Amino acid sequence: MISANDLLPVARTQKPYGIRGELVLLFNRREYAELDADDYFLAIEGIPVPFRVEEFTFVTDTSARVKFEDVDNEQAAARYSRLEVLLPRKLVETVDAEEENDWRMFIGFTITDQHGVTLGVVEEVEDATINVLFIVRDGDKEHLIPATEDFIVAVDEKHKTIEMFIPEGLIEE
Repeated sequence: MISANDLLPVARTQKPYGIRGELVLLFNRREYAELDADDYFLAIEGIPVPFRVEEFTFVTDTSARVKFEDVDNEQAAARYSRLEVLLPRKLVETVDAEEENDWRMFIGFTITDQHGVTLGVVEEVEDATINVLFIVRDGDKEHLIPATEDFIVAVDEKHKTIEMFIPEGLIEE
């Protein structure tokens, strides 16, 4: 038996779709929608209950219509709307591990430019948009530097430094 501690939230059920008992799932992240899972757990009154997936159809990159076994009509599906959807932690962490190329691994690294000038320490990573940024602080100064392999010249994990090629005009003096 799987415990609630072994599960992580990945989506929420929305309203039923059609008369066959399908539910719309809205995923927290696109990558979670792409996970290959035979079963989803629905948090019913705080207790994770497994449901076998019978059919899965993408609607958008973060939503899907899902038909669970033994949920065969709109009324049955309505009982499971607006619930948290969970998957096993080990499965979810595979997505997070793949993304750990994720630029967050560089938080705490000191960035220097191609001339050896220290620009500061990566304190945060802004990844809310497609263009990921290092938020680099040097005293009172804050620099937003694109986190792209095109700018990285060298990484020294032992000394926690990143040498970057910084195009002219990117850093305000």
